[in-house]
Amino acid sequence: MTGTAASDGPERRGTRTEPLPPPDSAQYGETLRKVFGVVPNGVVAICALVAGEPQAIIASTFIPVSMNPPLVGFCVQMTSQTWPRLAQAGRLGVSVLAESQGLVARRLSARPEHRFAGLSPVISEDDAVFIEPASAWLECSLRQSVPAGDHEFVMLGVHATAVNPGSEPLIFHHSGFRSLHPASRDPLSLESSTWF
Repeated sequence: MTGTAASDGPERRGTRTEPLPPPDSAQYGETLRKVFGVVPNGVVAICALVAGEPQAIIASTFIPVSMNPPLVGFCVQMTSQTWPRLAQAGRLGVSVLAESQGLVARRLSARPEHRFAGLSPVISEDDAVFIEPASAWLECSLRQSVPAGDHEFVMLGVHATAVNPGSEPLIFHHSGFRSLHPASRDPLSLESSTWF
């Protein structure tokens, strides 16, 4: 008896993607921004005192990397003028911004002389700078950085942490700040996940 073995999954073949436009076209950046913007991201402020002056960058590409050893990472543009200064710091304060801190994120992205205007940051003994309030805080140090296209992927070692109970994080999605809303409960709820 001949034939094809039954399959447990769908057999339709095809594609859901289209080739990217040429890199020098206007549609290239628009296409990538549209698809990248579908992915929601938390927003962190990475801050430190460098030569006695507070420095800060905002990153919406922050991710947990490893639990043992404890590592986190983020991406920063190669053209950043602030990151080379922050990279000199022995310790970096990472503040996971809360849902009410969209204006704080924009302020910390403004011109350097205005970034900390109206803020009352907490400074650790090792000159890591933390934004108050926030959803969580991590005190980190630079472990490694790797060129990644027009960005640099930065890996940080985590030395100390704290969480603000009941504070929901700020979300960056579709080029704007949003609030996190819990999904409806189902048997595959991520509450039971063992990813981290």
